[in-house]
Amino acid sequence: MTAFEFDRRAVLAMGAAFMVSGAHRAMAGDGDFPARLAQMQRDGRVAGLHALLVSRGGKVLFEHYGGTFGPTVLHDLRSVTKSVVGMLYGIALAGGKVPPPEAKLYDQFPEYADLVRQPGRGRITVAHVLSMTLGTEWDELTTSYGDWRNSMMELERSPDGYRFVLDRPIMGEPGVKWNYNGGATALLGRLITKGTGEKLSDYARRALFDPLGLGPTEWSNVQDAANAASGLRMRAPDLLRVGQMVLAGGAWQGRQIVPWAWLRQSTTPVVPIENPFHYGWHWYIGEAAGGALIRAERLIVATGWAASACS
Repeated sequence: MTAFEFDRRAVLAMGAAFMVSGAHRAMAGDGDFPARLAQMQRDGRVAGLHALLVSRGGKVLFEHYGGTFGPTVLHDLRSVTKSVVGMLYGIALAGGKVPPPEAKLYDQFPEYADLVRQPGRGRITVAHVLSMTLGTEWDELTTSYGDWRNSMMELERSPDGYRFVLDRPIMGEPGVKWNYNGGATALLGRLITKGTGEKLSDYARRALFDPLGLGPTEWSNVQDAANAASGLRMRAPDLLRVGQMVLAGGAWQGRQIVPWAWLRQSTTPVVPIENPFHYGWHWYIGEAAGGALIRAERLIVATGWAASACS
């Protein structure tokens, strides 16, 4: 599922399907969206599309649903969940419920005090968790999710998933290299739960989903806690509304839901991934740092399983 909100040439793409480079350019202008999409599907430029919603200025210009999917069907968002959790962290931070980005990570987990005594761990901060630059061993990309060697699969089988993430061997200096890490998001979910005293799913509903007027959502669980890395299911029109809120600087119908300063910071590039993309705080950004939160030519992306933002 992919939702686009066009603000000049700024795009927010949130996906759980597959789209290829160039699709948004073909559909960015007003026009015959059904014909354009049909042509791209015939050309093989778009495949496996479950849902596509196009909006400009708060007005939905086009909706497409494929197969059994429709506007009331809950869709598995997979790692789009990570960007939602990143926004929840910002909301909780504004309420004084979670530690600030500069806080030492291991200080927030006193139950694992033995780990912080290991060399190098004291330099890791919450900001490194947000940017997935912890400098620890984690392999979630070179092995499939059906392979027991995949780090997320190891986390799920571990008797203590949080200890598993925090105990990964140090591989380099924190803050230097990005390494895709669902365990980092699991730590953010745990900090939100500890700080708010609520289940992650309950806090998400109260702090984000209800203020946006979203319909039903579901979360899958890992070890009796909501799967912060990839467990969220949502309806396509509701996902579009999340995108509209982000492009409005975190506001919806006159109410500030996600702090504007948090969105500005979290959508600022921190570390390069692969041209033209950088990673911020649980967002992919297709432009160099600087300027306002939403600028022409900036591409802000939350992406899920087998998804690719259009460049």
